[in-house]
Amino acid sequence: MHLADWIIVIIYFAYVIVEGFRYGRKNQNIDDYFRGKRSLRWWAVGLSVMATQASAITYIGTTGQAYDAGMSFIQVYLPQPIVMIVLCMTFVPFFYRANIFTAYEYLEKRFDARTRSLTSFLFLLSRGLAVSLVLYAPSIILAVIFGWSEVFTVIVMGASTILYTTVGGNKAVIMIDAKQMLLMFAGIFVAFALFISQFPQQYSIMDAIHLAGLEGKWNNIDLSVDPTNSYTLLSGMLGGFFLALSYFGCDQSQVQRYLTGKSLTESRLSLVFNAFLKVPMQFLILALGVFMFVSYHFVKPPLNFNADYHQTLKEEAGERYAELEKRYDAAFLARKGAALAVKQARDNGNPALLNAAEAQYLRAESKFRELRAENRSLLESVTGKNPSSEVNYIFPSFIIRHAPTGILGIILAVIFAAAMSTFSSEINALASATVIDFYKRYFRKSASEAHYLRASRGATLFWGVFATAAACFAGQLGSLIEAVNKVGSYFYGPILGVFLLAFLVKKCGGRGAFWGLIAGQAAVLAVAQYTSISYLYYNVVGTVVVVAAGTAISRRQKPIQG
Repeated sequence: MHLADWIIVIIYFAYVIVEGFRYGRKNQNIDDYFRGKRSLRWWAVGLSVMATQASAITYIGTTGQAYDAGMSFIQVYLPQPIVMIVLCMTFVPFFYRANIFTAYEYLEKRFDARTRSLTSFLFLLSRGLAVSLVLYAPSIILAVIFGWSEVFTVIVMGASTILYTTVGGNKAVIMIDAKQMLLMFAGIFVAFALFISQFPQQYSIMDAIHLAGLEGKWNNIDLSVDPTNSYTLLSGMLGGFFLALSYFGCDQSQVQRYLTGKSLTESRLSLVFNAFLKVPMQFLILALGVFMFVSYHFVKPPLNFNADYHQTLKEEAGERYAELEKRYDAAFLARKGAALAVKQARDNGNPALLNAAEAQYLRAESKFRELRAENRSLLESVTGKNPSSEVNYIFPSFIIRHAPTGILGIILAVIFAAAMSTFSSEINALASATVIDFYKRYFRKSASEAHYLRASRGATLFWGVFATAAACFAGQLGSLIEAVNKVGSYFYGPILGVFLLAFLVKKCGGRGAFWGLIAGQAAVLAVAQYTSISYLYYNVVGTVVVVAAGTAISRRQKPIQG
């Protein structure tokens, strides 16, 4: 890193910490700390909702996923506009008018205390595990740049975010999120410019789109009905719908965003804002991965994006690895030449010549992939592990090697913003559920506002430290973007099911909701253990079982009045 990069990163960190302390001085009670006195405008809440979901995993994991598998992951996001409209009509009015701090408070009003506590506990468990992943993601870049261990970089990132979140509270988190989200949008276009700058002279964007199309990178719709396939139109529109509905409607890290709205209309507008922007944003981020794939035709990608894997193979595989690298270098040059030949054939306008060039390119690309697969097998035989986390190093490896002075600092600031916006929002949400649903509900029912404010800051600090410690092991989970969705999918379906019981099944009582929730969670765990269906369908299974079991059990109860 050069001095200019350091200055950009330092200014960014200084800004968020100063803002945290500035808002922190205004916090007098837990209404200030967790809901910002319900005074925020729709644009700030909307940007915060987006920033909370768009973590560093989105930039690192999703781009790596698109580089490897193309745009198919977009299918998971297609139902989100529909989800936002459903939420505006149902969940948001229920929560906002109930004047609650957490979504789970509503369940006690509707059912009973044990249903509230169990649902809140499942949220704490799922989000407490998932939040560690969003902190781990940027540590990959820091570790490579500074030569630090990933554990040390996790601690550095976690400590700085914990500081401003613990002091500033939710209003600070949301206002900083909004500015971080704008920085993230800018970073998308900076990254596009960086990838395009690696193209040869006269190589156009349309040439890049055509080349990626030969490898099927733009094939983002899969009509397969195979339930074991995670990225199909069916899994996206069905499983992705339930996943998004539960995340945005029942996860406290999202509910807490729109509980701060100045009015019900402002809260609804924040979600409508997301309905229009989220899918295009996700498409652009996935497209980054595809353009990175094209760029790596003209600048040689490392045989191992993870530098530790490269060093391990040099030490353990010796001559065999050196010989593989020589063949890999030759295959890269052959693929590069074939890619340029396709461009020349396109410019020539001769269909027969173009078909021949495309066939030659596909053969060169196939040989290139075979050598990468051979490297992967060699790595597995040497380490005894499946190096599935390699996908997380693709984007960092590119920017570290090819980003010019200043641009590297900007992209690093974007990735830090993505990580810190999500991490801060989630540990603040975990603290609110801990204090409101458990500490204040069971342990200190009557105390001063100053006491609860101290307890809230203490809970934020606890969850920040817990997530930081858990993040030290996150690198063993493979693709981060898949890992974070899998963790949520173990719990989101049952949580969504109990809220649907509350909203839609008037005759359902506390007994049906509680045991239905347990049945739904057991069903998800059983499906995960004994079947091979995609994790996206876990959300459907959990929701359906909770609603069915809760309704059946409640038939023996008296109807609830009102």
